[in-house]
Amino acid sequence: MAFMQRAWLAALMMAVVCPLIGAFLVLRRQSLIGDGLGHIAFAGVAAGALWDFSPVLSAMATCVLGALAIEKVRGFLKETADMVLAIFFYAGMGIAVVLASMNHSGNFNFSSILFGSLVTVSTMDLWIVGCLGLAACAFVVIYYRPLQFITYDEAGAAVAGLPVTTLNFLLAFLTALTVALSMRIVGLLLVSAMMVIPVAAALQTAKSFSQTIILAIGYSILSVAIGLIISFYGNLAPGGTIVLVATLVFIISLFFKTQPMHIHNEQHEDCDECAHQGQVDECGHIHHEHETYQR
Repeated sequence: MAFMQRAWLAALMMAVVCPLIGAFLVLRRQSLIGDGLGHIAFAGVAAGALWDFSPVLSAMATCVLGALAIEKVRGFLKETADMVLAIFFYAGMGIAVVLASMNHSGNFNFSSILFGSLVTVSTMDLWIVGCLGLAACAFVVIYYRPLQFITYDEAGAAVAGLPVTTLNFLLAFLTALTVALSMRIVGLLLVSAMMVIPVAAALQTAKSFSQTIILAIGYSILSVAIGLIISFYGNLAPGGTIVLVATLVFIISLFFKTQPMHIHNEQHEDCDECAHQGQVDECGHIHHEHETYQR
């Protein structure tokens, strides 16, 4: 069936993009930002429904503006970043509730946006998600080392001369697009789960940062594939089913857990010069402050 073909393609692309972006967010202790952006995107959906505009485009615009605003404010108030995030999230949900209450026509199904719906995935959605996937993969491949450096030591990356602010804004931009475009599959209320749970499962056995990303993408694809099959034959909500399968994968990964992956900083004794320059060697160590992965 055509709608299932579109759903499979969109879901598999989402399964790659979500953990790819989510890996950086989780290790930067920003796991809840996807959930908050979902609340902000819901305000855009409600606005689009009220003024008869494309809910996907309105959600994208609102989510991107919200993400950039959060990143800007977070730069000024780093010590209270969690409080700033909470304020943005609650404000976004408040705006969404008000706009939704103003829509008396009843011609829009908010449940498909909040919880996901296979039937609503269009060919245009496929092209948009595909472009997002290519952009996200290109961004991570090109800026992998700087992003890795920023993830573990943002202050050191700034001292080393990396464009920290620009990279943070680009990461926030891609996060916002990922949230807005994934709402068709898992819904706005659950999209953050696909950015966090596969990464959490991968962290149980991964021995390096790159391995964490690869395993997270693998777990995400597995969860999406099993979840879509179960939701189709069981006539269940696809978003919730996919998230529950991902949660089961995480629980199973706990039984294969190695010793916790400790990520600590230690100054290399014989590379003082490159430590000040923030260089990265062939093994992936950042010489400004080395990351050491231990099983």
